[in-house]
Amino acid sequence: MTAAPRRVLVTGGGSGIGRGIAHAFADAGDRVTITGRTPAALAETATGRDIETRVADVTDEAQVAALFGEPFDVVVANAGGGVAGRLKNLSLAAWNETLAVNLTGTFLTFREALRGMGAGGRLIAIASTASLKGGATIPAYAAAKHGVLGLVRSVALDAGPRGITCNAVCPGFVDTPLGQAAVDAVQARRGVPRDAAVAEVVSDNPLKRMIDVAEVAAAVLFLASPGASMVNGHALSVSGGEI
Repeated sequence: MTAAPRRVLVTGGGSGIGRGIAHAFADAGDRVTITGRTPAALAETATGRDIETRVADVTDEAQVAALFGEPFDVVVANAGGGVAGRLKNLSLAAWNETLAVNLTGTFLTFREALRGMGAGGRLIAIASTASLKGGATIPAYAAAKHGVLGLVRSVALDAGPRGITCNAVCPGFVDTPLGQAAVDAVQARRGVPRDAAVAEVVSDNPLKRMIDVAEVAAAVLFLASPGASMVNGHALSVSGGEI
């Protein structure tokens, strides 16, 4: 007997890691809904696949609540972002915005998901290696992602008795537009060729290359699979050994 397709929500599904995760679930036969703030990007992700698109800002409580008219079986809190800058130069606005999209957005998404999710449900946060170590030029982002990991571990303890797991995937630098922007910034700052800029960006990764989106998506699919039913409160580093 074939299992019924699961209902899967991926926030920040308009590009990058979110797009790759949405495609992976859709290709596996699941019923996928993606959210984001840019309709054109969401439509591009959905092209050629049966993916529902919903425009929503994960920092807006009402907009997040509206996504959960029906419960989801798997919820991937992927929406995130941030700006680089040392603490002494970081504005309060940039700090608040970074915490809002990364940490508050994950909180609102998981809170609503838990209100209707049944046994066997999976909550997965896309965190970062910044959840596991500091970064001199990313204090707001690292603080927010540390918070995400703390939230994941707390939710795992709270929801586990209901048969729901909560885990985090912690990628290093991924070959996405955001990852390439980091390379661009190194080039602009140091005036070096692109291959040298890439080498600097991935210098903490023993495999010395950027991570493919498909490698992150594979980790997410594992955490959503029957084989990961006893993995709970875990931070899965996808970083080539950086962590």
